[in-house]
Amino acid sequence: MNSLGTGGGGSTHNTVSGDAVVVGPLLMAQHIEGIQLPPAPPAVPPCQGPPPTRVFVNRTRELAGLRDAALALAADPEPGVVMVVGVGGVGKTQLVAQAVHRELTGLFPDGQLYVDLEDHRRDGAADLAAVLGGFLRALGVHKDYVPGTFAERTALFRSVAARLRLLVKVDNVQHAPEARALVPPQGLLVVTARRALPSLLMDGAVLIDVAPLDDRAGTELVRRWYADADEDTATDVVRLCAGHPLALRAAVEWLAARPRLTLDDVVRELTVGRYGTGDGGAHEAMGAAMGTGGEAGEGGVGEAVDAVLDSVVAGVSEHTRYVYDLLGVLPGTTATADLLTAAGATRVDESLGELLSSRLAALVESPDGPRHYRLHDVVRAHARLHARALPEERRRSLLRLVVDFYADAAAHGDALVLGDRFRIQPPPVRPLTELGSYGGPFTGRPDALEWLDAERDNFQATIRAAADEGWHQEVWRLCESLWALYHSRKHLADCVESGLLGIEAAQHEARPDVEIRMRNQVARAAYELGDLDRAESQLDAASGLLELAGDPRLSGVVWESRGLIALARGRSEESSRAVGERAEEARQLFERALAANRAVPDPHGVVVQSYNVAQALVAGERWADALGVLDEAAEVARVSGDAPMLLRIDLVRARAFVGLGSLDRAVTATVAAADRAAELKQFTKLEQALELLAALADRAEDRPLRDACQEKLGTLRRTMGLRPPAAPPA
Repeated sequence: MNSLGTGGGGSTHNTVSGDAVVVGPLLMAQHIEGIQLPPAPPAVPPCQGPPPTRVFVNRTRELAGLRDAALALAADPEPGVVMVVGVGGVGKTQLVAQAVHRELTGLFPDGQLYVDLEDHRRDGAADLAAVLGGFLRALGVHKDYVPGTFAERTALFRSVAARLRLLVKVDNVQHAPEARALVPPQGLLVVTARRALPSLLMDGAVLIDVAPLDDRAGTELVRRWYADADEDTATDVVRLCAGHPLALRAAVEWLAARPRLTLDDVVRELTVGRYGTGDGGAHEAMGAAMGTGGEAGEGGVGEAVDAVLDSVVAGVSEHTRYVYDLLGVLPGTTATADLLTAAGATRVDESLGELLSSRLAALVESPDGPRHYRLHDVVRAHARLHARALPEERRRSLLRLVVDFYADAAAHGDALVLGDRFRIQPPPVRPLTELGSYGGPFTGRPDALEWLDAERDNFQATIRAAADEGWHQEVWRLCESLWALYHSRKHLADCVESGLLGIEAAQHEARPDVEIRMRNQVARAAYELGDLDRAESQLDAASGLLELAGDPRLSGVVWESRGLIALARGRSEESSRAVGERAEEARQLFERALAANRAVPDPHGVVVQSYNVAQALVAGERWADALGVLDEAAEVARVSGDAPMLLRIDLVRARAFVGLGSLDRAVTATVAAADRAAELKQFTKLEQALELLAALADRAEDRPLRDACQEKLGTLRRTMGLRPPAAPPA
């Protein structure tokens, strides 16, 4: 058996890099066993979705149908689908919540997942990759292990949930493929929609139709909320609201805030609002937003709800109306108190409380991020119609406040997440503490990254809105700052989408430096998606602008990206000669990038490009040359405190030692990388180090070390929410 960790002699320690000292072979396995991992998350099944309310009437038939369908489908080994259909705000979500609470919880012991697709919809298409990412995290998968692409997330979701009986609840499905993508491997999918989806019915989905309340049920509901209501007057309110539960609730809440008024005043107010506006276009748009076309019932359900919301909004306080206007111009679907405060709202907590109590807004479940608030989708349609009626100057000023908040917050988040990296834009003028009521939306690096991720959909919508308004500087500022999010969480499709808008913004502003940066970001995303041709196309366009760029680091980022593509193409080559040629091409490109960073000088850039040069040398089997470059890079990284790069350097150093046939030194470098990864909580890098170390131990026939690595890998993967690897052969 080969001796590991002794350098081939009899000493008990072996030093490879500046501070990597590892014990000898007898204690090596114990050293790996002692690596500290975070505690595993509690084994608590997720229980997501809006809770049931205490007041619920006249849905006996629908509850029975949903219960019977769930029982029948749950008995089948294949997953089932139930489709609950009705106009917006008619009570579909609450019906599902009641059924789950009363009848279904015990059928799905492994948990309940929930999403409203309206919170992830862009230009009519739902971002299903984002939805699956949320599901994976709810099922215990660590954020660092959530893959970047939709296909990868789908595969991992099916693997993680393969033996779980889950209830997945999805609101506001518009197209059958949206539902199919979210069916659990076992269990039940319950979707709500505004219209029946024939292809889902052909797949075997069970249809539950939810109609507006009739006079009797609506009157019962009103009298439960308002016990002193006269039956005839309550019936009038029901008819004016077209039996729509959301409108009824809003009308009674409006009355509850005015103790001196009676239900007769509600009837008069609704009658004036319904027949006195003459705004048929607004009513038609509201009906379309509800999925009714404005034709359901006398005057249309949409018209009735519109009249109620007009009355309710007219009666709220002035500071609450300002918040309502802000929410109406909001590009995304959710908002935080920090955003509202930074956008000029006053008494924000009171305003949100008034909107919540009026049932105009709801609190969004957000376990990992700040509290978000959203208008009900029917109310949001009304708020946006209301915002369109504002004077254009006021509408644009409100929108600009929102865009400026996101641009400044993203810049601060980028600085915390990626530190002292090269940026074109100057630091934001507003300090972070001015971007919220209580010291800003986030503090340290982990908090900043979580906040950026929680606001991801709002960022994408804000970039599109800024582009539509011609605010070009804000577009590219947001795109540049969000690289911290795109790169860290692998939101690669987002990076491409926003980057193309950033390129257009740079061209409008005649900023070749910005265009180079934007094209490089798109290229890097395409490279990670495996679309090397698209990546090279973007880099070709960027290269044509380099003579116009002032900062040499812009040349450096382009050469770096070209070098990465060359290495990727080399990995697909079949002949060793072709691999070597690609490696040499990559080395030359990385050397040019290194020279550009030395010219500034940029210490972090020097370390990164030296690391890349070493990778190319390893690919070309120039092991000793790679070690020399890595030693120089490690010294710069130590002086500048660049611990993450020291970790990456150790991993490449280990590969170089393997190439030289020095397993002992390869092991020592790999153990140093594992120690750094654990300390930095970079668990994917820790997994890489442990996998490499297990392979090295296997080659050296060091079974205790191999077993220690396999056991630690299993613990790590369980902690990260994944299954442990298959046990190695005895």
